[in-house]
Amino acid sequence: MLALGKSTTPAHRRYVVRTMAFMVPYMAINIAAIFGAFDDIASKPAAWLLALAVSAPVVGQIWATLSLMRDSDEFVRAVTAKQFIIASGLAMAIASVWGFGESYADAYHLPAWLIYPLFWGCFGLVSPFVRSSN
Repeated sequence: MLALGKSTTPAHRRYVVRTMAFMVPYMAINIAAIFGAFDDIASKPAAWLLALAVSAPVVGQIWATLSLMRDSDEFVRAVTAKQFIIASGLAMAIASVWGFGESYADAYHLPAWLIYPLFWGCFGLVSPFVRSSN
């Protein structure tokens, strides 16, 4: 989905540019957090501001994907939507199983933000198998 070759459409090129525009700040904020740049944040408002700052690119990436679907032809729109829906359902199913495991089986607690990489992992897994709009 991120290939930039001669056969890409204008919608796909915009998607790649938008993805990079959102993921570079996402990675920069998370790398800074890993190396302790935000360890001294003491106030709740500042902590919430950081949470919003790191979440904004996630929202932007979802918008970029939905814009790709909107701007593409019917076939690409249908296949991408089908992949998106199946990946969402699979990610929600996995998150629900794990959440109930936490509640009833003392499974290790995982932070809720992991649903985002889980979704994209599921998207990557289902995409090769969903090649038709039917």
